[in-house]
Amino acid sequence: MTVLTAIGNSFYEAFSMFWETLWALVLGFGLSGAVQAFVSRGQMRRVLGDHRPATVGKAGFLGMVSSSCSYAAAALAKSLFARGADFTASMVFMFASTNLVVELGIVLWLLLGWQFALAELVGGVIMIVLLALVLPRFIPRRDVENARAGLNKREPDGHAHHGQPGDDLDGPEQRRPLAQRIRSRAGWSDAASYTISDLTMLRKELLIGFLVAGLATVLVPTAVWQSLFLTGHGFWSSLENVALGPLLAILAFVCSVGNVPLAAALWVGGISFGGVISFVFADLITLPLLFIYRKYYGTPLTLRLLAVFWAVMSVAGLATEYLFAALHLVPTGHPPTVAMEGVSWNYTTILNIIALVVFAVLYWLYRNRERFGGGAGYAQDPVCGMQVETAAAPATAVHDGHSFSFCSDHCQARFTAAPHRYTTERAAVTPSPSMPTPSP
Repeated sequence: MTVLTAIGNSFYEAFSMFWETLWALVLGFGLSGAVQAFVSRGQMRRVLGDHRPATVGKAGFLGMVSSSCSYAAAALAKSLFARGADFTASMVFMFASTNLVVELGIVLWLLLGWQFALAELVGGVIMIVLLALVLPRFIPRRDVENARAGLNKREPDGHAHHGQPGDDLDGPEQRRPLAQRIRSRAGWSDAASYTISDLTMLRKELLIGFLVAGLATVLVPTAVWQSLFLTGHGFWSSLENVALGPLLAILAFVCSVGNVPLAAALWVGGISFGGVISFVFADLITLPLLFIYRKYYGTPLTLRLLAVFWAVMSVAGLATEYLFAALHLVPTGHPPTVAMEGVSWNYTTILNIIALVVFAVLYWLYRNRERFGGGAGYAQDPVCGMQVETAAAPATAVHDGHSFSFCSDHCQARFTAAPHRYTTERAAVTPSPSMPTPSP
């Protein structure tokens, strides 16, 4: 009974974390969907041609307003790079699009406190500055150009025009004037489709993140965490913690917003303030993503990227900890558990009810997007469910006379290995230009 009670408490703790953050998730993903629908990727490409300070700043801002999961961010950064964007600017864009996004900051605030949300923003800026300084000096230009040449050889026909001004990244809907798109039902139905598809894409990461955090909070004794994290040794404890944070992220396999609940559990377990920040930043070096980088850029470049990413994540976490300590902003002591109230009649419940109503409207727009003229130039990744612009799809595949668009090579590989698993009526497909359209 004791074991069953502990497991039950773990699930309730996980649900409490989810309930506490439900409205924030709807808000964050709703804003993300709007940005993805209304911000032109061609515009992004045209301003990322070098790694001067102004360009790095633009790359960071564009990444912030095009939030996505780690897999999709890696794929988009790869596509921008293949089409002529500077490698460092592309990596800055990728970092910003996963670590400086609205939903991440809100969930951090709710689960850990406003200090962590602010630290994520400040530390993210520090990390991007470090990345812009270190990456061009640590990655040989020869390796970068070889990686670009390899990507362009593998790109589908019509997607390797890195000498073009960047319009090839945009579909017909993205080329319409912004004011016109914002006023149209089609534009908002596409935004709703992005919101639903992003939630569909990340549902496993979110579920795993909440469940693992609940289990870790209740079932793992504090002494186990304390044995991992050095304490009481001043600078050396902080250094060990920020270096260990990314290692735990590599092994956790959880990316994007899904790693925040686990970060809350680690904070309860005794990891330092900077260790939490470096762990949150490390969603871009989980083991599956490292394999994807290897496929994109080759083994030597991937190993260099891992070394640079790990270093800048750890140093940014350490710098943020000492900066916040100097400003007396680091929370004193570690809570005995992740403080969740569960379901009760309070402001969180009211916000969640409003969020569920908003989500219902978004889902209605998503289901009726074709009725409102939405969906033009888009397809749904049949593997993860993400909405993809067909003109800018990072990967495509042809099966039974239809062309499928994917958010990343990772999803394309899964589809190619077992296409029958994903070729259902729900999958959004477009006729392949190289094959005749099947007759009805």
